[in-house]
Amino acid sequence: MSTRAWCAGFALGLAGHAWAAELPDSATLRKIRDTGVIVLGYRVASVPFSYLDGKLKPIGYSMDLCHRVVDQLRQRFDLRELEVKLVAVTSATRLPLVANGTVDLECGVTTNNAERQRSQSFSITTFVAESRLLSKKSSQVRGIDDLRGQAVASTIATTSIQYLSSLNQARKLDMKILAGADDVDGFRMMQADRAVAFAMDDVLLRSLLATAPNAEAYTISDEALSIEPYGIGLTREDPAFKQLVDSVIVDTYRRGDIQAIYRKWFQSPIPPRGVNLQLPMSESLKRVIQSPTDSPDPQAYR
Repeated sequence: MSTRAWCAGFALGLAGHAWAAELPDSATLRKIRDTGVIVLGYRVASVPFSYLDGKLKPIGYSMDLCHRVVDQLRQRFDLRELEVKLVAVTSATRLPLVANGTVDLECGVTTNNAERQRSQSFSITTFVAESRLLSKKSSQVRGIDDLRGQAVASTIATTSIQYLSSLNQARKLDMKILAGADDVDGFRMMQADRAVAFAMDDVLLRSLLATAPNAEAYTISDEALSIEPYGIGLTREDPAFKQLVDSVIVDTYRRGDIQAIYRKWFQSPIPPRGVNLQLPMSESLKRVIQSPTDSPDPQAYR
């Protein structure tokens, strides 16, 4: 049976509340049942996907989707006392912690690509971003060619910094690439003129500007460097667990619940400051919702 057919069948089971008591042949699910704990990885400042609210509680779009998976595990397998353990991850630690089994679901802003699939798996795509350049308007940066010989910041262990490096070599741009510890750190490098631009996914750039005191002084490039399909990270060694996670997301899409979740985080005031990103759903994400895919190929989202 194909992954999509399995997911569709499981989703129908969810809709009809036809719960089965037995676990699929999944090492992850057996561990969760035996320990009574599922471990979710979260980011501390990746607004609005996964970040800390005013009470230091992890919240966000990706967190909501992960909690839906947890809720279905509790119902389907009668794990009413299932405990959720939250573990903070960073750009540098998220992939290793999924690969070694420390984290069961990585609920952040991680791009699914072919290279990363060698060490871990990804759920059905949950968001589609594009990597762009954030810079001061006074710098007049319109695209990658304007960065020749300049210092450019990005975030360590991200696809954006990898893409910058490959462009730098391929086009012989002689850029100096600076790695921030996280997105806020990379943004601050540009603010302090240590770098002329900050390269990161457009939705994250918008989130940074939404809370910047002088947002009107900055601009985001029209030119996109790359397409970034996000997914929930999970172990590569457990296809049955991936099928279950995928089925919950597919069901969320099929029921239309994803629309309310999207509006909550991208088109409404969000904690802790009540900022509204006012970001309409992209055509790429609309297509994913209509025809779910976990493809790592950027061309699948054009």
